[in-house]
Amino acid sequence: MQKANASALRKIPLLLFAALLVTGIETSRAAEKKTLNVLFIGNSYTARHDLAKVVKAMAEAGNPGLTFDITEVIYGGRRLVDHWRLGTQNYIRIAELTIAEEKATIEGLRKAVKADPKDRYAKGALRRHQGLLKNLDAQRKKWDIVVLQSYRDDVKGEKSLYVQYAPRFAELIKAQGARTVLYETTPHTQNAKPLTTPPDREKVLTKAQVIAALANRIDATVVPMSLVGLHCQTARPDFTLRFINDAHLNHTMAYLTACTFYAALFNRTPVGLPIDSITDIRFWDKGKKQYDKTKDRDGNPIKRTFAGKDLTDLQRIAREGLADFKKIRAALPKQ
Repeated sequence: MQKANASALRKIPLLLFAALLVTGIETSRAAEKKTLNVLFIGNSYTARHDLAKVVKAMAEAGNPGLTFDITEVIYGGRRLVDHWRLGTQNYIRIAELTIAEEKATIEGLRKAVKADPKDRYAKGALRRHQGLLKNLDAQRKKWDIVVLQSYRDDVKGEKSLYVQYAPRFAELIKAQGARTVLYETTPHTQNAKPLTTPPDREKVLTKAQVIAALANRIDATVVPMSLVGLHCQTARPDFTLRFINDAHLNHTMAYLTACTFYAALFNRTPVGLPIDSITDIRFWDKGKKQYDKTKDRDGNPIKRTFAGKDLTDLQRIAREGLADFKKIRAALPKQ
């Protein structure tokens, strides 16, 4: 009996240790970050269809309990080189940005507007930064993810402006402890009509190599929409990826992009996500500045809901296109 009691007593520290270990694990899990602060930097390829909000909806649907908090700095038609000129880098550093630094940016924008009164982007940036200065402390936050959108500045290989400026932004992003995401758009290869011949693979694959090399160099996650778009054109040539009366991504491409964002950010398949609809923010132009807000730029319903095979195909294509891009990236040397 005494031996049994002694044996039981010897087990107590081990049981206590195990209990503490389990408690520690549970405490650690409870302390995991439940909010992701995400900054989207781009132009109308981010603004259209409220893309960031769709990504948010997918992120939160696929991660119960997560708050995917989004902030956008959008200038229509602008590229990363323009964002740099307009002081968007201040938003990346917003957690530590000083009043003196923001005043210096504002002064530089005032000079730009004075030098060129027709520079509406400098005027817009000036207003944005003046608003930031007035309420700087209330807007401070540490980013977890910063998205850098490309736009017609990524097709000249290593000489592309995107390849030149993404590392500048990424350096600031890394200093903030955040993750860089390269959102590569593909306005040159989106089809406005169903395809009757195979798409041009070589152009897309060449560009994918450049983006993959850039991502390896700056340790970035990629949303590779040219390759994902190619997969869609190959698997579903009946789908169109841009509007006829508007050069932007249409509902199908926007949904495909959001699915690819989800897969890239969480390393998880979007197949099975309940988010199934896309609504654009630009409307049917009836002429004389009159718009029908129930219709998109091609005169179709402003909201499109995907279902059945179309829904599962788009989710699957996003997953497979991203997987192929990762293979291309893995085959390149780390830089």
